[in-house]
Order: sequence, then structure tokens, then C-alpha cells
Amino acid sequence: MGARWRNPAITPLPVGPDAGSSDTPRPTRAPRSVITPVRFPGAAPVTATELWIGIHLTESAAQPPEQALESLALSAQRFTPRVSLVPPDGLVLEVKGSLHLFDGVEGLSSALASECAALGLKSRVALAPTSLAALVAARAGRPQPFVVTDLTRLVGQLMPLPLAVLRWPEDTLVRLARMGVRTIGQALRLPRAGFARRFGTDSLMMLDRLTGRSPDLRERFRARERFRRRRELSYELENHAAILNALAPLFAELGKFLQARQCGLMKLECLLRHRRAEPTSCVLRLAAPVADVERLTALFAERLNALTLPEPVRACELRSSSLVLRVLSSNSVWQPGEYGGGVGAARAEELIERLRARLGPEAVYGLRMLQGHRPENTWAAREPVTVERSTTLMPRWQSFQRPLWLLPSPRLLSERDGLPRRRGPLRLLGEAERIETGWWDGGDIARDYFTAVDLHGVRLWVFRERGAPHRWFLHGVFG
Repeated sequence: MGARWRNPAITPLPVGPDAGSSDTPRPTRAPRSVITPVRFPGAAPVTATELWIGIHLTESAAQPPEQALESLALSAQRFTPRVSLVPPDGLVLEVKGSLHLFDGVEGLSSALASECAALGLKSRVALAPTSLAALVAARAGRPQPFVVTDLTRLVGQLMPLPLAVLRWPEDTLVRLARMGVRTIGQALRLPRAGFARRFGTDSLMMLDRLTGRSPDLRERFRARERFRRRRELSYELENHAAILNALAPLFAELGKFLQARQCGLMKLECLLRHRRAEPTSCVLRLAAPVADVERLTALFAERLNALTLPEPVRACELRSSSLVLRVLSSNSVWQPGEYGGGVGAARAEELIERLRARLGPEAVYGLRMLQGHRPENTWAAREPVTVERSTTLMPRWQSFQRPLWLLPSPRLLSERDGLPRRRGPLRLLGEAERIETGWWDGGDIARDYFTAVDLHGVRLWVFRERGAPHRWFLHGVFG
């Protein structure tokens, strides 16, 4: 038999029922140690390839947890670029290369505490060679600071922590508790093969990432990028064409900014600043992500022409919303209308954007369906989009048709012999659609709807009240 090779850098964990006994010799395991107090790295030599700080938010006074976590991540990027979010209340930072810049562990911990206090956050902090170990130690909230700079000492300090800090499923924790396993150390002593069969490989892999047996890959947090440029003018401008020329360098910078990131915009704002009056805001909303500078300039010119400036312009500033990743696609082989080639969605987007730029964003909008039976409450205005991104199913009426045009409010009709009239008698088609709903919110209705045809062949949507005096109303017109 050949000799078995063992990697000296990996220390196997003891298994078996007697693995935790103090009399059992454990020659291949690092000695146990107590939690190291906070001190400078000069007093505690760093032997791990990485050092992570885990931050657990315990309370946010002024903002929701998700927003508070993102605000803290933005502030933490001044300590290290390797910042990762662990929603809903966790944050990890790789800080080995930053310790000497902030007077070691103690200085960096104090700086982080100051950042949390400035944001109105209460948090707990721990330092460990693996990101998961730092995070679970921060969740545990031990009174003595958890600071580990040596990977060989990590397992010994993790052992007394409760399993609840790993946030495993509740049924897994209950089953382990019935077996007498309530701490991380007791879970590490279980046979690996049996643990994987009973509780799955995901939990076993988490233990490996916790102790450094396998890498713990984290997605780096990136702040939302926005474009913001300002230009001070050498003289005041009143003419719209001159203002547009002054904005040309800013639009050129915007084009390079978007091209470098392969992104587009859904909203662009221009602030025109005056000497005494408040800045004039010119907002351009788009139907789809746009990165073409010529198209943005043309749309902005349309929007600018509709503005009335209170004073001449002294400075101008371009601001973008969050960038949207562009999904590029190739054009059709056939031209629109040739061999059945259809007009692409880009044409519809350009039309929507040009109409909104000329008429205003409030004049052009899209529609979305709402759940409900009252006809006037089944839709709402929304931002116009050419591609429906929602997977919500549209309501369907199998037996009845609904008109596209609903009147703002039902219009009373005259009647003769119990039948409605509008420019003459109306002829009712088909059966009645009865709608009785809304009794729970005070807007109850009880109506019988009919499709009717007038003398000119126009199809109308009318209803008759079920309660006295049984009047007839016009509610919609079919196309």
C-alpha cells in the first residue's frame, strides 16, 4: 500500500462521541483558547490570509433596515473596497490591508462605531479570519469582544456560540436540540457523513465556510452609480437654443459615462440655476433605457421649449437617476413592412418619449389592471412601458365584453316604457351582467350591465340600477 499524503495546512476536525472529552489526546487539533481582547495588531500577530469584520445591526432609529444597511455599506467603503451585504441586518468587510491605516483593530473598531452612531444605528462588531465567522460572532453579541487573527484559533473560539446564530431552519435546530446539540462546537464534533445524510449538505458546507475549510465567496457591494455634472456659465443666457448649446459638453460627458458602463437612463433631470429665483427643474422621463446622446438631446430640447424661465440662467447641472443595464439586441433582417417585418418596439418608445416631451409627462401614461369588480376601480395610471415586465395575469371575463372607453362618471339616460334612450331608442344585446359588490367599504353597487346599440350603430355599455328607482345610465363606449 502506498503512503497516504496529508496536507499540513488543513487540520481535520475530530469526530466521534469522545471527541469533546478533555482526556482524549488530539494531536492534530489546535489548542483551545479564550476570546482575545481588543488590542493592536502589533501585540497579536496576524497569521490569516484574510481578516473580516462582521457587523450586526440591532436597531435602526431613523430608517428601514434595508436602507440603513445600504447607508452603512456606503460609509464603510472608506475603510475597504471589499464590502458585502448580508440582508436583512448584516454587513462584512475584509480589512486586513486597512488595519495599518486606522491604528489597528482598536482604531478601526472605533471608526466603525462612530460611523454607526452618525447614522443612528446600534450594532455589534466581531473580527475573524472568515467572513461567516465574523458575522455569526457579531450576531452572538458576547460581552467580551470577539477578535481572532489566527486561523488555527478560530474553531476553539467558535465552539461555545449557540447554533441559533447560524440561522439554520427551525426544524433543523429543533432536531439537533433533541440530540443534545445546541452549540457550534457540538455540531462540529458530529460525524460528517451522518450529519450530511440527516441535515443535508448545505448545513455541512456552511460549517466548512465558517471554519475556513472551504472558501466563503461574497458578492461585493457596489453603490448605485449616477451621473452628475455642473457647468458655470461665463454670462447669463435667456435663449433656449443658447442654453442647449451650453449643455452640449455635459451631454457629451454623459454619453461617454453611459458607454463605458453599457447602461442607459430612465430619467434625466436638468437644473437651471438663476441669480435670485429658485432653480428651474426640467425632468425628462423615458419609456425604455436610453444611452444615445443625440436622442437624449433632441428629447430634452422638446422639453426645454415648453418651459418658461423666471430669470436668465447662470449655471446648469445634469443629474441622472440610477443606471439601468442595457439589453442589446440585433435588428431584424427585414425592414419594417418588408416581407412581413414589423415595426420594432424602439419606434413605439420614441413616439411615447416625444409625445411626453412635447405635451408633458402627465398627458401620456400607461394603464395597469387592478383586482376588483367595480368597473371604475379596475385600472390605474402608470408610467408608460412598451414591454410588460410583470407576470401578473390579466383579469378575464369569459362571457362578457368590456369597453375600452369608460366615462369619468356614469351619465343618466332618459327612458320610455322601462327602456333606455339616447338619440332615440337603444336596442339591448345579449344577457345582463350583474355586478353587486363594494358593501364592505361604503361604495356598494348593484347593477345590471347590457351592451346596447343606438340608431347610428354605436355600441354602448349601459346599466340599470337594481334598486329603486331603477334608472338607466351610460357607462362606456365600445371602439
